[in-house]
Amino acid sequence: MKEKILENKKHGMSAMIIITLLYMLSVLAVIIGASYFPLLTVIGIIWLCIGWIPYLGLKVLKPQEAMVLTLFGKYIGTIKGDGFYYVNPFCVAVNPASNTKLSQSGDVAGSVVGNNNANQNTMPSKKISLKIMTLNNNRQKINDCLGNPVEIGIAVMWKVVDTSKAVFNVDNYKEYLSLQCDTALRNIVRVYPYDIAPNVDTTGDGIADEGSLRGSSEIVANRIKDEIQLKVAEAGIEIVEARITYLAYAPEIAVAMLQRQQASAIIDARKMIVDGAVGMVEMALERLSENNVVELDDERKASMVSNLLVVLCGNHDAQPVVNSGSLY
Repeated sequence: MKEKILENKKHGMSAMIIITLLYMLSVLAVIIGASYFPLLTVIGIIWLCIGWIPYLGLKVLKPQEAMVLTLFGKYIGTIKGDGFYYVNPFCVAVNPASNTKLSQSGDVAGSVVGNNNANQNTMPSKKISLKIMTLNNNRQKINDCLGNPVEIGIAVMWKVVDTSKAVFNVDNYKEYLSLQCDTALRNIVRVYPYDIAPNVDTTGDGIADEGSLRGSSEIVANRIKDEIQLKVAEAGIEIVEARITYLAYAPEIAVAMLQRQQASAIIDARKMIVDGAVGMVEMALERLSENNVVELDDERKASMVSNLLVVLCGNHDAQPVVNSGSLY
């Protein structure tokens, strides 16, 4: 269904003045007609009984708000933008998601949240917000491409761009968006490993790459955004941005994965220390030979190399031992 914007409907103030004047004239007609013109009295009474109906056509919209109007079940158009409007008083505003509240935790609630009786009795507005809104979905536990369970959460910024599609193409566009976000997140996350893993193709080109949830968060977020947009286009919704807000291993494997990361970090650190120590030993031997400081045979060189490696690669500070005699 194509959206129809109702133009030239900002006549709310003039319509209200005219209707109010007619009401005042009807009161005057009843008073005067009671004495002189009985027919005028009947007309005045009739207007007093039905004169409130035209007031139903007065509509007030704030900036970035819209209202979808139907007349006896038929879609007649949408009014957008701030202003005071007057439309057919028999038109009805339609918003199937008026009772749906997407809270900051991402839950879809069917009623207005609040402990106050006044809040509970407040009638939901039939206006549709055109502002950019944020859906912060609950964290989901999903298996990555290696089968490891991870917990991930996303924040999606979205807005309504076509009110007729949002109202008539889906049953409830807010709930529809929330469900599509969950589905798209699951479809994309299962393609990536949590960390870089060998022989994993995340792009679908048949070549292994270095994509991962932790290292390619921007790429993953953009793919999630595109996936959601494909699903919600028919609902008249535009996805402005998607961001990963939480990413971690599931609690049942978090300890084991942390130990693996610590072991990997220790190995990398030890490798760096050994590479540096070997380079320093080589430099020391070369400098001693170039400057003819001391001449060392192979046995003494081996002993010196051993001592230097122990000092440079040890976890604790070395305790020097002063030898006052000969080495032999």
